[in-house]
Amino acid sequence: MKFIVNSTALLRELQKLNGVISSNNTLPILDNFLFNISNNKMSVIASDLETTMMSSISVEADEDGKITIPARILIDTLKTFSNQPLTFIVDTITFGIEISSELGNYKLAGQNADEFPKMPTLQASSSTILKGDVLANAINKTLFASGNDELRPVMSGVFCELSSDQTTFVATDAHKLVRHTRTDVKTDKNASFILPKKPLTIIKNNIDTTDITLEYNETNALFSFGNITIICRLIDGKYPNYEAVIPKENPNKLTIETEALLSSIKRVSIYANKTTHQIRFKVAGSELQITSEDLDFANKAEERLSCQYKGEDMEIGFNSKFVIDMLNNIGAEQISIEMSAPNRAGIILPLDGLEEGENTLMLVMPVMLNS
Repeated sequence: MKFIVNSTALLRELQKLNGVISSNNTLPILDNFLFNISNNKMSVIASDLETTMMSSISVEADEDGKITIPARILIDTLKTFSNQPLTFIVDTITFGIEISSELGNYKLAGQNADEFPKMPTLQASSSTILKGDVLANAINKTLFASGNDELRPVMSGVFCELSSDQTTFVATDAHKLVRHTRTDVKTDKNASFILPKKPLTIIKNNIDTTDITLEYNETNALFSFGNITIICRLIDGKYPNYEAVIPKENPNKLTIETEALLSSIKRVSIYANKTTHQIRFKVAGSELQITSEDLDFANKAEERLSCQYKGEDMEIGFNSKFVIDMLNNIGAEQISIEMSAPNRAGIILPLDGLEEGENTLMLVMPVMLNS
């Protein structure tokens, strides 16, 4: 089997797919890309059994066929070429591969393509169309808040709830929570599922503004856009009742510039305890005082910012890392922080930067203050 392909075009597709390949695969063949040629079109597949991604590219081929090629050595080789045609000659009996460029020849060993896991197919599925920028925005706003606890796998992904009124994306790790809704994305049939972190990261890195088809059933979800298809296994389990932890009555409302608050917290948090990362908000009148201290090293910092505030004077503690994460991802120049009591969660809402039909709520749990 022989085919000719452009080195730059091939590298571009393989770099998209490379994010799927795991560093500790259970099956050695998963360290390879599967190349499948049919009618001068080549589909390339990467898989880690949980997530499978396919991309397609035009080639000149003398016959149809398939082979798996080691991913690492192929990408490293392609990175060194300038834009040029490469000829691949595959021995279909020994699975040996010879690559010819303008400069020389390179030989490597492939594996039998029949041993590569089959791409999953979705039975009894439903589907909906999403705009690429809408999905990218939803992933950016939520994914950072998902957890990494292997004992609570349901929290390690993004919960997606589709209905005839709106679509809701939720992520939480029990310390912070983000709920992102779009009233301009609706489906005929109600559905909910938990999408894993890895495929969402890959989607985020590869989508543009084109429409995305999302297909889903009880066990899998499929995203297709451009020349890319991604199939992932959904996280099994029941997502926690996130609405129950969002406090409804928050009489104390603070309005402030995002950038000013973020810069201040970054500076003050340098002096916070390295284990708790605790910072203290003390708000009275139109002034917010942010303090931190690390008694072990006699470190202490304090800053004062002007803000708009309605409510009773109050003092509340937060983990600075969580607040910084939220402010980095909120995408607004001005925010409102709503609070009810020092032992109840604080809610951060964007006051601008939202598209029509978009709504974002971020929640951060307080830290007990040691007086």
